[in-house]
Amino acid sequence: MTLHTHIRTILGTFAILLAVIVATPAAAQQPTTVNPTASSVNEEKLLRELNQISGRCTLPNQTACLIEQPAGRDWREFHQVTLRWIAAISIVGVLALLVIFYLSRGMVKIESGRSGRTVTRFNGYERFVHWMTATCFIILALSGLNITFGKALLLPIMSPEAFTAISQWGKYFHNYLSFPFTIGTVMIFLMWIGGNIPNKTDVEWVKRGGGIVGKDHPPAYRFNGGQKMIYWIVVLGGAAVAVSGYILMFPFYGTTVSGVQLAQIVHGIVAALFIAAMLGHIYIGTIGMEGAFEAMGSGEVDVNWAKEHHKLWLEEEMGKGSSRAKAQPAE
Repeated sequence: MTLHTHIRTILGTFAILLAVIVATPAAAQQPTTVNPTASSVNEEKLLRELNQISGRCTLPNQTACLIEQPAGRDWREFHQVTLRWIAAISIVGVLALLVIFYLSRGMVKIESGRSGRTVTRFNGYERFVHWMTATCFIILALSGLNITFGKALLLPIMSPEAFTAISQWGKYFHNYLSFPFTIGTVMIFLMWIGGNIPNKTDVEWVKRGGGIVGKDHPPAYRFNGGQKMIYWIVVLGGAAVAVSGYILMFPFYGTTVSGVQLAQIVHGIVAALFIAAMLGHIYIGTIGMEGAFEAMGSGEVDVNWAKEHHKLWLEEEMGKGSSRAKAQPAE
């Protein structure tokens, strides 16, 4: 081996050692394991800081870019669990009470019997508004209950295709019938507001059981205390479900995701309580009281029924001497 070759070998070895020495401190500074989240913001921290996770998108409505927010979890829990309990307890509870009351009290009869003469209680226009609103309400109630309970009660007993068809048509009916229902609610408010202002007579009527509890028949004007309560439930409850429902039908127009979720909560709770209250109204107007259905059926009620349940109103009508107030023989 020549001197030149020895020199090249020594220099090469020295270069290798130098590279190892220089690289060792740098390697010592590196962690032995890699933490992929050490320099990134995890989801939980992001939720705490911003209260939501949003992405970037090209849609005109930037609300659609919202990926996740903690309130959405609470809303899902309310819709799938809490609302079902509220609706079930209120509706089934009222139904159970009505069955018990009917079995113990029975139908409230006209104690003096039918007189064979009738008096006009509601004209054709009033009955039309009532039945239009009532029909819309029943369909809205059934389609709304399907949204809350359909997946748990109906889907297990029918095919997915049938349940889908029912739910789809129910959604169409629910959306479009909301408009005549809202119009009917406004018309009821304007049409009967004059006779539904609470007064002292209503307080006495409630104290004496309203002719439902016991045999007492406290005097009342055209609308007694119970009917006035139903009136305000319809007006205020109808307004609440209408406003919240339209927010759900047209989301993000002047509101946020949180606003839409709040509207859904209000809509669900008020609707459930509304349905429960209307069950009592339907009961009294059908099997609960003899002669009551005729008021909204033909518009004519028996004079003896009017004397027992709306004595003050009958006296006013008879005192007017109008054709509406004249007792006519029943056909």
